[in-house]
Order: sequence, then structure tokens, then C-alpha cells
Amino acid sequence: MCRFLLATLGLLIALAPAAAHASMTMQIGAAEDEGRNADPAVARAKMDLAAAAGFDSVRVTAIWAPGESAVPPDQLQALQSVSAAAAFDGITIWTTVMPYGSKTTPLTAPARKQFASFAADLVRRVPAIPYVIVGNEPNINRYWLPQFTRSGSDAAAPAYEALLAQTYDAIKKASTNTFVVGGSVSPHGSDDPTNPRQTHSPTAFITDLGAAYRASGRAKPIMDGFAFHPYGENSSIPPTETHPTSTAIGLADYDKLVGLLGKAFDGTAQRGSTLPIVYDEYGVESVVPPAKTSLYHGREPSTTKPVSEATQGEYYDEALTMAACQPNVKAMFLFHVTDESDLSRWQSGVYYVNGTPKPSRAVVKQTIDQIHSGAGDCSSQTESASRWVEVGKSPPAKGKGKGGRKHPRAVDPADAWRLIGTF
Repeated sequence: MCRFLLATLGLLIALAPAAAHASMTMQIGAAEDEGRNADPAVARAKMDLAAAAGFDSVRVTAIWAPGESAVPPDQLQALQSVSAAAAFDGITIWTTVMPYGSKTTPLTAPARKQFASFAADLVRRVPAIPYVIVGNEPNINRYWLPQFTRSGSDAAAPAYEALLAQTYDAIKKASTNTFVVGGSVSPHGSDDPTNPRQTHSPTAFITDLGAAYRASGRAKPIMDGFAFHPYGENSSIPPTETHPTSTAIGLADYDKLVGLLGKAFDGTAQRGSTLPIVYDEYGVESVVPPAKTSLYHGREPSTTKPVSEATQGEYYDEALTMAACQPNVKAMFLFHVTDESDLSRWQSGVYYVNGTPKPSRAVVKQTIDQIHSGAGDCSSQTESASRWVEVGKSPPAKGKGKGGRKHPRAVDPADAWRLIGTF
């Protein structure tokens, strides 16, 4: 028995550094539709800005409308243009295929078939797009209705599961190697069918998605990865904020998210606790400085609570470093490359609306460079620091990570054991 334990410990020691380095290989990009333009010059300009910020990926959208079984010419040309521009800069394009809003939710069998055919047509005709995300925030009423049945049970998760399964099959038939991502779930929700704004929390939605998958009797997966939007309640909330007693999930709630996916899918044909995670939107809005106000219009909502540009850079640094140290995370996308000019929307880019860089761009690029070089320090992000050190040595002191800022625990100590089976 002692020999077995020593051998197991030795295996853990050998694998732990590999797991640490593997988490540092995640793709880092931005969610940005302005580059999705039929004009090659416009697409190229946006990709150049993304590349200059250190981004290696950009996520764009493809909007499905009822009746469409193929990508219409205007969208096709724009997607082909942005893919070509991205390839020139060494950037990988991810695409979210989604309805414009809840008025066009694909609920019927004919609508699901059209949506799935649309997604398959996309990967056939734009083969330079290797990653497809199915839907956007199906747990909120902005993008999916109904959320509840008349009796108050979950209507959204079972309907989305049916759409995801059919779309997965259609995409894989068109392109076996395309990586299909499900979820794209919002981080908050009320779970109250009497609320005028009907939404589901990520906790309830993931649980119900798993229940719908199990009830379907399906013997193959519905997704290769799970997308999630780990926004804070507003921009003043740091990425280190946890939600141990609520149904919300933030970036620092990695253990909670992995646990929910495990409970939902482990033991089925669909991976759960080892399912790759994609943070396909995370944004922090910064205050527009007086010298730049003429570039913007409208009024900032009081609920946004934008932060200083220095704080935006700090939060992005912390968020990217945390995500890179979370073993299942495959990619993370900041929202956006450049600000939107309307103050009622998002000023969360690393460039102002005119393309000049914010101070946060330099911070983000430095963080990306450190992550991609494997220089990021994950030791302060786990209570089980012994995962990364030799047996017999004292674990490194907890405290400050890169840049002198403290990072919370982001990796479950149990992951060291679970990861053995993934190599």
C-alpha cells in the first residue's frame, strides 16, 4: 500500500506542472462584431487593432432569422472578409450563431431544422472558422422566450437542449473537426416565473439542461465545450468576487461552475466536470476621460458603475490570470476590442472609439504575453499549493500574484486527482 501511495504521489507531482502549463495555453481574444464587415479594409483594420493588443482570437456573430437555412450573401461576405483579415494577423475566428432576440427564438421543429442547417452552411462555406458557439444567453428573456411554462417549470433549458443537439449533429455532419460550444449562459437570473423580466440563474439553467439531456436518452454529446459569461453585477465588481450563497456565478466561482457541469452531465455520453470552458464574454467599462468625451454620445446608465482606466486594466489582468489558472478553461474573450460610441452601451474595450489605445491595452498585452509564455504564477490561486511543489518542501506562501495583487483560490484541490484521468 505504501508503495502504491508513493507511486500515486509521484504521478501527481509529475502531472501537476503539466496541468499548470496546460492552463496557460488558453486562447485569449475579444468579442467584437465591428470587424465583421464586407469591406476587407474595415475588417483588416479591426483585426490589426486586436493583434496589437495581443489577442489571438476574435469572436463574431452570425445572426439567424426565421426561414433561413443558409447564411445570406451579406453575412457570408462579411464573415469571409473577417476570416481572411484574421488569418493575415494570425488570429482565430470564433462565431456565435444566434437569433437576433427572443422574438425569433427557434422553438418549433421546422425552426430548429432551419437554424441547424444555417449553422452547418456556415462551417461549410467559411471553413476558416473552426469554433462555433450555439445561441447566446438562452437563460434570459432578451434572447430566449418563453423562459417558463404556464405551470412555472423551466421551458428554456429543455428547448435549448433540443436546439443544441440538432445543431451539433448538423455541424458535425458538415465538418467533423469543428468545435461546437453550447451554453453561452448569462451569470445571473431570478428563477422567478412571476417576475416581469423572466430569467433563469446559471445554477438552475445548467441543472435543467443536464436533466433535459438525460431525459432525451441521447447516447452522444451535444457540445464539445461550454460557454459562459462571467460578468460582475456591474463594472465596479472585481473578478475576484465569489458567490458562495447565491445562484449567480462569477469568474472566481470556477469550482462552482465545474461542479454544476459535473452534476448535470457526468455519467452520460456528454462530458461534464472535464468539459472545456469558454468565457466568451467578460467586460469592465471604464470612465471616458474629458479629452475623449466628444467621441461619445448618449448617457451612461446609473447601474453600470464604470471604473477608472487603471482599474479596468487591473481587473482585466486579474481576470485573465485567474482564467489561465483554471484547468478546464480553453479560451477567454474580453468585450470588446474598441469602445462603442453610445454611452448607453459598452465602453469596455482596450481602445477608445477612434482606435487610440487606452492605458489598459498595455496591461492586457503584457498579461497575455506572460500567460502565453508560461510565466503566469498559479501558486497563489489554490489552497493546495503543494500541487505545484515537490514532496517534502514547504508550499509557497499564499498572497500576492503577478503585479503584486492578491488572487483568490480559483482551482479546486480535488482537480489534481481528477486531472490524472485527462492526460
